[in-house]
Parts: sequence; structure tokens; C-alpha cells
Amino acid sequence: MAEDNNQQGSQGGSQDKPQLQFSLQRIYVKDISFESPNAPSVFQQPFKPKVGLDLDTTSQSISEDLYEVVVKVTAQVSNNEDGATAFLVEVEQAGLFRISGLAGDQLDHTLGAFCPNVLFPYARECIDNLVSRGSFPPLMLAPVNFEAMYAQKKQRTAQASETTQ
Repeated sequence: MAEDNNQQGSQGGSQDKPQLQFSLQRIYVKDISFESPNAPSVFQQPFKPKVGLDLDTTSQSISEDLYEVVVKVTAQVSNNEDGATAFLVEVEQAGLFRISGLAGDQLDHTLGAFCPNVLFPYARECIDNLVSRGSFPPLMLAPVNFEAMYAQKKQRTAQASETTQ
């Protein structure tokens, strides 16, 4: 049976299309920041947090079939009691992905939605750890639908190109 598969493969079945390959090469923190500008006074009153969250993704080609994807998460938490900033945390979680056999929209979708889904849990853990080290209650960020974010970004791009024409 294995011999049959090898013979079929050598007859050109896999030569017609480039073989799809996807592998995660490395996950790393590209940038990290934690600030608590109103400490220690922020600890001397009841803490009723108001969370502001900003999320962005970028990608770039590093070399042939190697791409860097970055998920940037910024959380600014203020105290509802007085509105003062309790803390500001920012993490740029990055990954190197080896991707071959994809092009055009498929590659763009992989870099814009699938890869950020892989990286986001690492960014969440990093933020939670930083917030805990700052002596604040854990900040458990909800999962993010990068598929929807990607679709919205594509829609905005399409609308912007229509208005410029």
C-alpha cells in the first residue's frame, strides 16, 4: 500500500500543486510594558475597574516562506470611583510561521486570522501575569474572534478602495 502511494506521488500528482506546509517556528514577546502611574494611592480605595481594550494584528514577510505575525494588545484599566488610571499594560506577542503552498487571499487569511488565533492565548497569559505582579486582581481577557476581525478589516479596505475610485 505504501508502495502504491509512493508510485502515485512520483507520477506527478503532487507536482501539479505546491505542497501546503504550515509550521510554527518560534513564539516570543516582541514588546512588553506595564505602568501603574497612580500607585500606591490606587490601592487605598475600593477597586471598581473599567477596562479599555485595544487589539491589532500585523504581519510581514521575513524571507521566502517565513512570516512574522504580531498581536498587539493594550489594556488600560481605570478605577470607576475616581477615573484615575490604575494600570496600563501592553504586549506585542509575536510568532514566526513557515508557510508554503498558499498565496493571495488564502495566505492573507492565514496571516490575518489563523496565526493571531495561535498567538492570542500567549498574549492573554502574559497580560494576566503582568497585572498580577502589579498587585492587581487578574485580568482575564475573553477570547477574540480573529476571523470576524479579519472580515471587518477586509470590508473596511474594500469600502475605502470603492470611495477612492
